[in-house]
Amino acid sequence: MDRRRARPALMVASPEPTPAAGRRRRRRVSPWAWLAVLPVGVLLVGLTVYFTQPSAAVRSAPAVVASVPFWNISQGTAAVLTRRADVNEVSPWMYGLGADGKVILDAGLNVAAMNGYLSQMRAEGLPIVPTLANVDAQGNWAYQQVATMLHHPAMMTQQVAEIVALVQRQRYAGIDIDYENLQASDRQAFTTFITQLSRGLHAKGKVLSVALFAKASNAGYAPRNVAQDYAAIGRAADQVRLMGYDYHWATSPPGPIAPVSWVTQVLRYAKTQIPAAKIILGIPFYGYDWSGGHGASVTWLQATQVAGHYHARLRYDADSQAPWFRYTDSSGHVHTVWFEDAQSARAKFGLAQRAGIGGVYLWMYGNPDPATWSALHHVLPVGGHTASPSLRSGGS
Repeated sequence: MDRRRARPALMVASPEPTPAAGRRRRRRVSPWAWLAVLPVGVLLVGLTVYFTQPSAAVRSAPAVVASVPFWNISQGTAAVLTRRADVNEVSPWMYGLGADGKVILDAGLNVAAMNGYLSQMRAEGLPIVPTLANVDAQGNWAYQQVATMLHHPAMMTQQVAEIVALVQRQRYAGIDIDYENLQASDRQAFTTFITQLSRGLHAKGKVLSVALFAKASNAGYAPRNVAQDYAAIGRAADQVRLMGYDYHWATSPPGPIAPVSWVTQVLRYAKTQIPAAKIILGIPFYGYDWSGGHGASVTWLQATQVAGHYHARLRYDADSQAPWFRYTDSSGHVHTVWFEDAQSARAKFGLAQRAGIGGVYLWMYGNPDPATWSALHHVLPVGGHTASPSLRSGGS
C-alpha cells in the first residue's frame, strides 16, 4: 500500500535495513474478490502523538494529530470528533501536483464534502495541516513533477510562494510535505526547497511538517534515502514524520511490517540528526497477505476475519512484536499474513515514549484493533486539547 510512506528494510541482525525493505503503502487496500462480503467502510485515520521533552520533573501531555485521507474523510472525521479529547491536529490527505508542478486537489476528492468535514473539525478547534504529496491527477506517485521544480530555481520559488499562499488562503496551520522517491542527486535541491518553504511559512506564522523515509544511516538502503538529509531537514522543519513501516511490503518476502528492532535502529539514528522533540514516528495499522510472491494490503479487521474464516491459528512473534498467521485458501494456495494489532502498536508506543521523541502518528490503513485506543491511553496518556508546541501559534 504504497500511498503514505514506510519504506523499511529490516534485518534484526543487520544495523541497516536491506535495500528491498521500506516500500510505501498505496492509497487504498488492494481488493480481494472473495472478500467482497466484508464491510465496505474502511476507517483510515492516522494519528500523530507528540511528546514534549520532559523539563524538570514535569512532562507535557502528548498531542495527537489525525491524518485523515480524503477517500475516507467521513469515517475519519467521525473518529476524530469522537476522540476529540485525544486529538490536537488534523492532517487531511488531499493535495497533489499537476503536470506543470502546480498544487492540485488529489484525484477523487469531493470538494464540497471535504469542506464540510473540515468545517466540523475547525468548529472543534482542531488545527489543520493538510498533506501535499507528489501524486498526479490520477493519484499515482509522480517523480518528474518534483524533479523539474527542484532543479529550476524560478519554479522552486514559485511553488514555495504558491504553497504559502494556499496555507494562508485556506487558514491552515501549516502544510505537511510528502515528496517521495527522489534521487540521490536531488538531495541538496530538496534541502533547499524545504528550507525556503520553511522560511516562507514561518514568516506567516505557519508550520512545516516533512514526511521522510525511515532509515538507520545517512545512506539508508536506496537513493530515495540519500535524497533526504535528516539533519538539514530537521533544522528547517517543525515536525519530521518518520515513516516507520513497510519493512516488508507487497513485493517482498512475507514478514513484519514494522519490527521493533528495526524501529529502534531508526530512532537511534534519527536522534543523532534531528532534535528529538521534532521526531514523529509513524506507526502502521495494516498488514499484507502474501501468496504467490505478492502481498495484498489488509486491515486489522480483514486479517482477523480471514483467520477466523479459515480457522487459522493467530501467532505473535516476540522478536518483531507483531501478529501473523498462515492459511490455505479454497484453491489450495498457501498464504502468510503479517499485520498490526493493539499489542504490536503498544510495543511501538513504548519505544517512542522511552526514546523521548516528539511523538508518534498512527497511519490507520483500515479498521484498527479497537483495543489500540486503550493501549494509546495507557502508554501515552493525552488528556486535554492542548495543541502541540509547534502549532500553538500556527493558526487553524
